[in-house]
Amino acid sequence: MSKTYLFAGASSAIAEACAKNLQKKGHHLIGLSTKDATTIYDEFHTVDSYQTGNFPSIEKAIDGLVYFPGTINLKPFNRITDADFLNDFQINNLGAVAFIQAYLKNIKMSQSASVVLMSSVAGSVGLPFHASIAMAKGGIESFTRALAAELAPSIRVNCVAPSLTNTPLGEKLLNTPEKMELMKKRNPLQKVGSPEEVGNVISFLLCEESAWISGQILAVDGGMGSLKI
Repeated sequence: MSKTYLFAGASSAIAEACAKNLQKKGHHLIGLSTKDATTIYDEFHTVDSYQTGNFPSIEKAIDGLVYFPGTINLKPFNRITDADFLNDFQINNLGAVAFIQAYLKNIKMSQSASVVLMSSVAGSVGLPFHASIAMAKGGIESFTRALAAELAPSIRVNCVAPSLTNTPLGEKLLNTPEKMELMKKRNPLQKVGSPEEVGNVISFLLCEESAWISGQILAVDGGMGSLKI
């Protein structure tokens, strides 16, 4: 049966990979983005920002929400400003809250709704220069569990935590052959993840195959968060 899924940050590489996967299965995809429209989605809305009051009204039932926007702001701790911390928190945390609140009534119309949030390996593993994003993503992981408990049993809430993935967001860390090779060597599986690999897991969490999974943080990181080789 065809379902309707709504993506915030729909222009991201992982969002587009996930949307293509779900469309192959016959589902209806609605995209929201602060960037230009993409032709991948069945419906698309441009928003000024991911803040309360900026989301378009949608009256029909929505079976799944995914919040993709994120940041990679790596600095030594003594150089991170209040503005840096607040920006990471606004984009990663408050944006997700505003998005879910805006469409909570829509997912409550669904018979089996799913919400997927995005964390990072930095949410669970101590990494140098990641203090700001680690604080934001650690909050997202705790928020995932709290919201899953509150919305059960009718709405499932889970989180995906990738390590560095080959997307425009990670471009500064992968934009030379030397950097790419270095990042591969840091990973237990000796590779950098692709948007499709992360998107496939998000698709799984949205669909009925994951109907007995909620409140979980799924690491999609090549073992980086749990293996020492």
